[in-house]
Amino acid sequence: MSQRTVFFVSDQTGVTAETMGHSLLTQFEGLTFRTVTLPFVASVTKAAEARARINAASEADGLQAIVFSTLIQDDLRVEVKAANAVFLDFFDAFLGPLEAALGVASSHAAGRAHGMANAEVYAARINATNFALANDDGGHTRDYDSADVILVGVSRSGKTPTCLYMALQYGIHAANYPLTEDDLESLRLPSALASHRARLFGLTIEPDRLQQIRNERRPDSRYSSAQQVAFEVRQAEALFHRLAIPYLDTTHCSVEEIGSRIVHSAGIHRRLHP
Repeated sequence: MSQRTVFFVSDQTGVTAETMGHSLLTQFEGLTFRTVTLPFVASVTKAAEARARINAASEADGLQAIVFSTLIQDDLRVEVKAANAVFLDFFDAFLGPLEAALGVASSHAAGRAHGMANAEVYAARINATNFALANDDGGHTRDYDSADVILVGVSRSGKTPTCLYMALQYGIHAANYPLTEDDLESLRLPSALASHRARLFGLTIEPDRLQQIRNERRPDSRYSSAQQVAFEVRQAEALFHRLAIPYLDTTHCSVEEIGSRIVHSAGIHRRLHP
């Protein structure tokens, strides 16, 4: 099957174009895409260079490239839109109807989605990230009174990346604590968590998947053995049930989905609203 080149073109970081574009592309299974991000296309010269790259890809593939654009300035959009490509303009699709509904013209200001226009929001994001890093893996528990959520689970069930995602995306103060073999054998919470039951949220994972992840880190060890992994998962879920700790199976979830499900299920207040 022929490969199709996909471009994400933006006058800023390209994060919005990538996120929305990838979400759409996942609906087309079995197709092969080569993705290229062209960020900071903020001048006509840069736009012309982008058009040349897009044309070259279309010619090499023998198929029109697909362009996801979040360019806001009209002259830049016109330049890139002239390329030999299928041009999908996110702002053009939505700004017009919004302007009509609101009765106000948009500012056409670049960089609003991911810039530092709001210093308080940026500070909240940084503070939450610092909190997640300082309270990772149970190494520091003195600040748990300030946590919005404390993720608990066996090693390699997705606690750290989920904490960092919730910090960056929502400004949530998330800590995480790994359940040890002693905790699992006794089916009791470690003392550091006993007074924070209301903040706890559990993560679990299918044993086969956990064994695969651990084996990549420590192959042929007790840590990654099928018997040990099955024991830990079984006991962790028993602990969650025994203490009525809400929990989520992360096996088939992306970190974005895990974070969103936790926030929704636990009713956590977001400091940031993406």
